[in-house]
Amino acid sequence: MAWEQAEGVVRLPDGAVLRGRGVRVRPVGAPLPDWSLLLLGTRPDDVDWPHWWLRWQDFSVPSDRAAARAAFAEAHRRALAGELVEVACAGGLGRTGTAIACIAQFAGVSAREAVRWTRQHYDPRAIETPWQRRYIRHFTAGATR
Repeated sequence: MAWEQAEGVVRLPDGAVLRGRGVRVRPVGAPLPDWSLLLLGTRPDDVDWPHWWLRWQDFSVPSDRAAARAAFAEAHRRALAGELVEVACAGGLGRTGTAIACIAQFAGVSAREAVRWTRQHYDPRAIETPWQRRYIRHFTAGATR
């Protein structure tokens, strides 16, 4: 089963499809994901499907950049293989938008265009802080600070 073209669903330039959302609200009528990348400050305790929890404080960047790169690569790999992949943080904008912008770079979006691309294809309010934008710009170089 594929994601319907609904709120939060993004098609990357290489054809991979994923859904971004805030964990506070579960989508009504949508299938559960096959796998989730959860971007939260504390470990979630109510997830009944395969997932990767990446410790990430609100309005910040990932605390473990190597783990973030591995998690983003895994999300891209699974989405490209046709799995129902979601990327989620509390509100679905800052951390989720930042992750989508990084995942989009695996799919061919340039680091320079990743913020604009994510806001155009996911949510105009995505990516909330200057340090999230900087993280995205430096992501493909592996030179995030």
